Amino acid sequence: MAAPDPRRVTSLANPLVKLARGLHLRKAREASGLFLAEGLKIVTEAVDLGQAPRFLLHGPGADHPVLQRVVRATLQAGGEVVEVTREVLEKVARRDNPQAVLGVFRQRFGDLAALEPLGAPCWVALQAIRDPGNLGTIVRTADAAGCGGVILVGECCDPFSVEAVRATMGSIFAVPIFKLDVDAFLAWRERWPGSVIGTLLSAQVDYRAADFRTPSLILMGNEQAGLPPELAAACDVAVKIPMRGRADSLNLSVATGIMIYAATR
Repeated sequence: MAAPDPRRVTSLANPLVKLARGLHLRKAREASGLFLAEGLKIVTEAVDLGQAPRFLLHGPGADHPVLQRVVRATLQAGGEVVEVTREVLEKVARRDNPQAVLGVFRQRFGDLAALEPLGAPCWVALQAIRDPGNLGTIVRTADAAGCGGVILVGECCDPFSVEAVRATMGSIFAVPIFKLDVDAFLAWRERWPGSVIGTLLSAQVDYRAADFRTPSLILMGNEQAGLPPELAAACDVAVKIPMRGRADSLNLSVATGIMIYAATR
């Protein structure tokens, strides 16, 4: 069955287009509880996981069978579908070569009180992460490794920013995201049944030799400063990732990926 014809919009003054453009700003995302996801692949991932967009914008022509399926899913979920011009897509995406499909979705944060540690072999906690590309890549890696979720501790970048969502490649819809302040995290961590593992410059144990108890909670600090003392003290196991070349550190997303796969080996 063909998808119903969407309504067509050519003006940047259209309220829906203005809403979608505004979602590049954190304050607009926080005020609306919405976020923007780019590309048919990511939007399809969302639909496959039961999260149809609230609003779907696409370029001229909707004859691609996958797009037709996404359009139908959006309409069946009570969402709105709008066909827009390439010029509108460029303005909404803020890119010269935009994806032909943009979805506006409701943000979802998990309830930490309902988190079941034994539901997955590994979980990830990130303290004061600042780079949305790093955060999105970590979410994608956590998804690939079968982690239970990603916990944001303290003042972190927005997991629903366009840059972070783009870096997840759709995993933002598959991996539960939690957030809480440092004090709440430390209180919650006291009930963790497995190992809490952190990487520290002062650590003496190679990450490959460490004894991780399942479920493992990988705790990683800020890109520049690493873990602060109170969070370093909360780790059961402190490890290091050896540097054999001239580089004295790794990108946070790379280091976190190494630790995730060490904990799930």
